[in-house]
Amino acid sequence: MPSVMRPGRDIAIVAFGQTDHRRSTDELSEVEMLMPVLHQVLDATGLKTSDIGFTCSGSSDYLAGRAFSFTMALDGVGAWPPISESHVEMDGAWALYEAWTKLLTGEADTALVYAYGKSSPGSVRDVLTRQLDPYYVAPLWPDSVALAALQAQALIDAGDADEPALTGVASRSRRDASANSHAQVRGSVPQGEYVVRPLRTGDCPPVGDGAAAVILAAGDRARELCERPAWIRGIDHRIEAHSLGVRDLTDSPSSRLAAERAGAFERPVDTAELHAPFTSQEVVLRKALKLGDDVAVNPSGGALAANPVMAAGLIRLGEAAARIHRGASDRALAHATSGPCLQQNLVAVLEGDAR
Repeated sequence: MPSVMRPGRDIAIVAFGQTDHRRSTDELSEVEMLMPVLHQVLDATGLKTSDIGFTCSGSSDYLAGRAFSFTMALDGVGAWPPISESHVEMDGAWALYEAWTKLLTGEADTALVYAYGKSSPGSVRDVLTRQLDPYYVAPLWPDSVALAALQAQALIDAGDADEPALTGVASRSRRDASANSHAQVRGSVPQGEYVVRPLRTGDCPPVGDGAAAVILAAGDRARELCERPAWIRGIDHRIEAHSLGVRDLTDSPSSRLAAERAGAFERPVDTAELHAPFTSQEVVLRKALKLGDDVAVNPSGGALAANPVMAAGLIRLGEAAARIHRGASDRALAHATSGPCLQQNLVAVLEGDAR
């Protein structure tokens, strides 16, 4: 078996849209929040919903507080006449992976992928505990910030980072987010109190609501729909052991393996959009993915500037693709994560046609 996964069909991201991410959208339902981005990507390509060969979404019933909540979001897509549709209870990046595999089979030439999350109605820190081992860890109720703090402290103890270095990550992300009109937070980083030591307010992602969508297309269809498609040259996802106690929290071997299988190490990338909701996680990912100082990391501001749960990973792929679309990047790496302390990781390599 080759060391790099080679897709048998050229597939590209041809359009990307996202909402303005906000702390609360009480006045909007999930459908109302989602509709503008669906129209945005369809308008960008000139497609109608009837032109889409496959539709896949990512969301979480735990955030919505009701079972099969994703079926209501289909009102924004239009499920009649019947469509070919699927859903993953994961970040939308994994929905994109499913759509990519669907297009590889040749059963469709275009796909619509969308994801959304409203974290504002409840405590997202408590909701995310449902990802934990139900027998030994979840009964202790360590929330997502406490677990990220364990990871940050492990980095500090290992000499891989210190609190000023983490603050530097936050400052750069907020500064870069100043140019992103969709970002929820931007500008200077508040010193803030410790949320969970050693993590302060600026080291943690904002809680907010948002949605995103992309359109995939294969071969010549992609070139018809987009002037400079962002070709998915490789994509792979891997998972760490469920038990935190058997993992080295200062490293992310699953990210490294996914990047290797996606072909990320064959040639340098100029951009990396990393799904690192905590400053400490960017430190881990930079090392695992072998990213030097010459790589533009999270020029959008990343998840530290806007972190809509279940959409933030898809946004990383979309932001990387958008830079290729407008000529700001030629070869980009996009990363998405799910679970505590970078448990599950997806890596994609995107390239534009030679200019």
